[in-house]
Amino acid sequence: MISPNFLDGKHALVTGASSGLGWQFALTLARAGAKVSLAARSTDKLEELAREIEAFDGRALPVRMDVTDVASIQDAVSAAETELGPVNILVNNSGISALSPSESISEEDFDAVMNTNAKGAFFVAQAVGQSMIKHGQGGKMINIASVASKRVLKNNIAYCMSKAAVAHMTAALAEEWGKYKINVNGINPGYIVTGINRDYWETDHGKKLIAKLPRRRVGEPDALDGTLLLLAGPGSDFMNGSMIEVDDGLTVKGF
Repeated sequence: MISPNFLDGKHALVTGASSGLGWQFALTLARAGAKVSLAARSTDKLEELAREIEAFDGRALPVRMDVTDVASIQDAVSAAETELGPVNILVNNSGISALSPSESISEEDFDAVMNTNAKGAFFVAQAVGQSMIKHGQGGKMINIASVASKRVLKNNIAYCMSKAAVAHMTAALAEEWGKYKINVNGINPGYIVTGINRDYWETDHGKKLIAKLPRRRVGEPDALDGTLLLLAGPGSDFMNGSMIEVDDGLTVKGF
């Protein structure tokens, strides 16, 4: 049986940790015993999350990281490793969207989504991968994509394209870095309630969408905990290049 603190001694870096899924991921890893570096553009919310983790005797380090700035990524990884040691687990989570019909999405919005979700995710993976290769101990990379990597979400073209890129990046890095004992896998979440979208699910439009879902519900952030811990721990030692759907059946349902 796996110990409740089976990630003791591990250092996990979570991007986009200041809200939503990233916040939940950081809490879950800390409760499993990992030291957690909390990365986001603004550190105000990260300080609050760090205090929440420290309240149950966890260890957390807020670090400022703008994933659209490669120098910022490198500086943040360096700062995290100086304080907590080499990163053993990366949760590559930062992401944004820009809702718009494809015929009218602006170049600015398109670039913002692609630079954050695709380019940013790669250069975060690269910075941590370089460290893992240098230290020679391998590690676990968990890329957070979306059901949008496999199916269309209406009026969300840039997001769909960017998450498809993350899924393909996962496969490419798994093939390339497997020889370094780096396991690169990912999660395709379905519709999950977060602070940003919570009110939407109470609107008429949100309720109509829920009514079309396979089980007429959306998930809470802890719905991803089991998959996250699988990919972060020894249970995924023989997994490389896998994308796991955690979507309550959305991917297999056509509508």
